[in-house]
Amino acid sequence: MKKYILGLFAVAVVTSCVSQQERAMRSADKDFILKAANENFAKKKWKNALALYDRLANLVAGTDDFPNVGFNTAYANYYDKSYKLAGHQFKNFAVSFPKDPRAEEAAYMSALCYYEGSMDYNLDQSSTELAINELQDFLNNYPASERSKNISQLIDELSYKLEFKAYENGRQYFKMGEYKAANVALENVLEDFPSTKLRSKIYDYIMKARYELAMKSIYDLKNERIESALTYTKMVEKELPNTEYSKTATDLREKLEKEKQNFVIVKKQTEARIAALTARQKKEADKLADKNKSDQQVKDQISNEKKAMQIQRDSAALQTPPPAATFKIQR
Repeated sequence: MKKYILGLFAVAVVTSCVSQQERAMRSADKDFILKAANENFAKKKWKNALALYDRLANLVAGTDDFPNVGFNTAYANYYDKSYKLAGHQFKNFAVSFPKDPRAEEAAYMSALCYYEGSMDYNLDQSSTELAINELQDFLNNYPASERSKNISQLIDELSYKLEFKAYENGRQYFKMGEYKAANVALENVLEDFPSTKLRSKIYDYIMKARYELAMKSIYDLKNERIESALTYTKMVEKELPNTEYSKTATDLREKLEKEKQNFVIVKKQTEARIAALTARQKKEADKLADKNKSDQQVKDQISNEKKAMQIQRDSAALQTPPPAATFKIQR
C-alpha cells in the first residue's frame, strides 16, 4: 500500500512538472515563463530551460531581466554541450554588457567554450586555432584575473594538438614511403613549433627519411643525399647523446658510410664507361666526318669536271664559223 501511494505521488509530481512546462510553453505571461525557465535551470534540465529562454528573448528585451536570460541561456547551452553556440552567446554578453559584474566571467566562458569545441587532432583544426586566439584575447584583456592562471595551460594544450597533427602528417608521409615529403613536413614542424615536445621523435624520422632517400636515390642525387643523411646522423648524436635515437644514428651512419664507399666505386666505373663511350662516339663521328669529307671531294671533282667540259663546248661553238650561203644559178 505504501509503495502504491509513493508511486502515485511520483506520477503526480511528473505530471505536475510536465504540465508546468507545457503551460509555460503556451503562456504569454513573461513572469510565469521566466519562473519556470529558472526552475528548470536550477534543476539542470537544460533543454527545457532553453526552450523557455528562447521564448523569453523577445518578451524581456529592454528589461532588467534581459541580461539574466542571456547569461543563463549561454550557460544552459554550455552544459548541454552546444559549445559553439554557447561561446557566441557568452561573447555577445561580454560585449553587450561590459559593465556587468559578470562580463569577465562571460569572456572567460566564451574562451572556454571555444576550447571545449576544439576538434580531435586528426580532424580539421580551424576550431583549435580559433580557440587559441580567444584564450589569448582573454589573457590580453584580463591579465590580472584569477581565471587567467590556467589559460596558458589551455593554450599549451591546444598548441600541442596542432603540432601533433603536423607531426602525424609528416609521419604518415614516411609510412607511405614519401620520404622527401616527410622530410619537408617534419622540418616545417620544427620551424613552426620551435619549443615542440616532439623534437626527439621528429629528429628521428627526419634522419630515417634522409637515410631512405640516400639509399634509394637516383645516381645524380646519390652523393648529395648521402652527405645530407650523414650530416644529420652526426647532429642527432650530438643533440640526443646516450639515447635510443643516438644509437639509431650510429647504426645508420655505418650503413651510409658503406654505401658511400660503394658509390665511389660505382661512380668510377660509371665515369670510365662514360669516357669509353664518349671516345667511341668521337671516333665514329670523326670517321663519319672523314667519309663525308671524301664524298664531298668526289662530288666537287665531278662538278668541276662537268663545268670544264661545258666550258670546252662553249668555246668550240664560238670558234666554229657559220656555214657559207648557197645560191642557185638561174638557167
